[in-house]
Amino acid sequence: MTSPTSPDLCHDPSLGARSGTGDTADLYWEDLVPGRRFDLGTTEIDGAEMLAFAQRYDPQWYHASEELAADSEYGELIASGFFTASLFMRAYVDGLLSRAAAAASPGVEELRWLAPVHAGDELSTELEVVDRAPSRAKPDCGTVTLRAVMTRLTAAGHSEPVLRIQFRGWFHRRG
Repeated sequence: MTSPTSPDLCHDPSLGARSGTGDTADLYWEDLVPGRRFDLGTTEIDGAEMLAFAQRYDPQWYHASEELAADSEYGELIASGFFTASLFMRAYVDGLLSRAAAAASPGVEELRWLAPVHAGDELSTELEVVDRAPSRAKPDCGTVTLRAVMTRLTAAGHSEPVLRIQFRGWFHRRG
């Protein structure tokens, strides 16, 4: 069932060939096979951006008060988990949705914050296709289950997972 506020994106032919950013798509449901991995790049945590996000959206003291955070078990500010999740979303848009014929997402199945994130950290993101299924209700679409891990990279060459997310997305099939 559709409504004016919830369009049936998989049945709108004008959207079928567009990527998540509105460009021409070159990745479709058929290309998203289980086991396929995508390197979504790296991002460095900007301290001012991290603090501004916390002050506006998640003003808990260990995210928003440098003075209080300095005396905490963390020794400094830590990023809001939702700030880290928003960085994942940007990496996902830039690294996959910008080229995929994506329709929408029915939601997140798992979101875990595995370790604190600090200003100056360099995070790398890898995405894996876990599963997929054609849609019985919408034959021009299919559902894809995706899992991503964001990992902190250290100067010593070590890495530590900081975020794990699993979610489903709807993607157009080649017509």
